[in-house]
Amino acid sequence: MSQASLRRAGGSVMVTVPPAYLKHTGLSAGQTVSLEMKGDTLTIRPSAKKRVTLAEILRGTPKKAARQRAEGWDEMPATGREAA
Repeated sequence: MSQASLRRAGGSVMVTVPPAYLKHTGLSAGQTVSLEMKGDTLTIRPSAKKRVTLAEILRGTPKKAARQRAEGWDEMPATGREAA
C-alpha cells in the first residue's frame, strides 16, 4: 500500500497519484477519472473512454468530401485480409 499527502490547492484538497498507477492505467494529467465513495473508502478508476460513432464521424465530415476521390484508390490490390 502506498501513502500520499493531501495538499491544499485553492479551495480544494488534492492527493498525488503514484506514477506506477498512471502507467498501469494509461492515465495522464488532465484526464477524467471516476470517484466512488463507500463509507470512508474512496475508489479512483479511469473513466470509460467515449467511443465515437460512425454517425458522429459522418456529421463532422464536410459535405463536399463525398465527391472527393483519391486517384487509383479503388484499383489498389488488397494488402491484408480484406474481402475482395
